[in-house]
Amino acid sequence: MTDQVYAKSLRNNFMASEEEVQFFLEGFRAKLEVWGILFLNRVKNLQALADLEIRPVEREEFIRGLLVSDFSEGPIKDLVNGGPEMWIFGLFIKEQDVYVKVTMGRTNAQTICISFHLAEHPISYAFK
Repeated sequence: MTDQVYAKSLRNNFMASEEEVQFFLEGFRAKLEVWGILFLNRVKNLQALADLEIRPVEREEFIRGLLVSDFSEGPIKDLVNGGPEMWIFGLFIKEQDVYVKVTMGRTNAQTICISFHLAEHPISYAFK
């Protein structure tokens, strides 16, 4: 996503409340249990596994363990693909900040992890 498209997408969003983030996470986990999760195999996502020395199954456990306090921003409209809204979280893994972007995915399909990589910028947490 270009910086210009990302900036435009942010203007079309609002910041979720703690209750809305909790509602999203509960729905996300429930759907993940039924349909699983699709991880996009972007180079920086795969590099993060090597940099953090974690296996893909461990990455999934980190996603399952997301908390409201890990929330950074969202929901963000997906203006590029027209998909479900994106939610951004941050995790601290092995003394590294990790940027995580997930969506509910399409109806009757897997949840999606778009990003799981070392943070390129400081992560701002909404509820910490």
